Amino acid sequence: MDKIDHRLISQTESFSPESGAEKTLPLPDTRESDLDLLDACSRAVAGVAGSVGPAVVSIVVGKSLQGRRGEQMGAGSGVIVSPEGYIMTNNHVVQGAGRIEIRMADGTALPARLAGADPATDLAVLRVDAEGLPYAQFGDSAGLLVGQLAIAIGNPLGFDSTVSTGVLSALGRAFRSRDGRLIENIIQHTAPLNPGNSGGPLVDSRGRVIGINTAIIPMAQGIGFAIPSSTATWALPQLVADGRVRRGYLGIAGQSRPLEQSLVRALGLAVNRAVEVASVSRAGPAGRAGLRPGDLIIAINDCAVTCVDDLHRFLSTWPIAEAATLTLIRGRQRITLPIIPTEAIACPTVG
Repeated sequence: MDKIDHRLISQTESFSPESGAEKTLPLPDTRESDLDLLDACSRAVAGVAGSVGPAVVSIVVGKSLQGRRGEQMGAGSGVIVSPEGYIMTNNHVVQGAGRIEIRMADGTALPARLAGADPATDLAVLRVDAEGLPYAQFGDSAGLLVGQLAIAIGNPLGFDSTVSTGVLSALGRAFRSRDGRLIENIIQHTAPLNPGNSGGPLVDSRGRVIGINTAIIPMAQGIGFAIPSSTATWALPQLVADGRVRRGYLGIAGQSRPLEQSLVRALGLAVNRAVEVASVSRAGPAGRAGLRPGDLIIAINDCAVTCVDDLHRFLSTWPIAEAATLTLIRGRQRITLPIIPTEAIACPTVG
């Protein structure tokens, strides 16, 4: 008997070598409830695309203000967050740009200017001179659940108004921004992203912006990251009002190091790591407070300090010019020092 080539058998028919008869394969048992669920999901995605899509813009940046065609140096996405013309995007999309232009979903092109930027969170806000624009509303990223629907809208590789879907695959991730600071509570999702999606919104099934897409892992599939809406809504008013996010500054550089177990036991410490002060700016808050190289910082106020990120975390929320208390080890003694953080104009190693 000749061998049967199963590749030639129809998907709707099978062959019985014994009888030579054809018989129809049974159709899959697709329950009505499953179809209803798929239809509901499709309607949700289509509804979000229709409502949020007009608020998503393409961002084109150039090196000069003249704006000749040959001077384009990059492109990304953004989302209009107020009818007065404020647009949120990634800092890395517009950093160093001399010319910025936004293109709306209907083809309208408008010149834009940088209203504020925060490299530490990779967020930036643009402003265009227009009113009554379509805009998207922020949702609450604190209430997100792993597995819920995620919709990304942007302009990957120059394809305007592209919609992709996935799910939230993890919450509370962390990675470092380009200036070395730790960005926390990052959203990981599976909605496909490509170059050009940066700065575009990640949206839930109700059309609320829950994140700003910021990064992918090259050569990986289904791993995208978004800055949560809680961070975006915290940074937005500061970027609009001051052009930057104000953070406290101590005037030190340091690194995390383990503590000797004998020292931990002798002083009854609750931590086994500390930040060792490597250098102190004499004119800064730490210098005025009396910190010295070699001091081991173990707490600031009631917050344990085991790494540089703990100091960054505290300084990002503590009011500038309000006194705080450093707890440190000098030699084999535990001491406390009052310190008054000042505003950081640049982003130092520690703060």
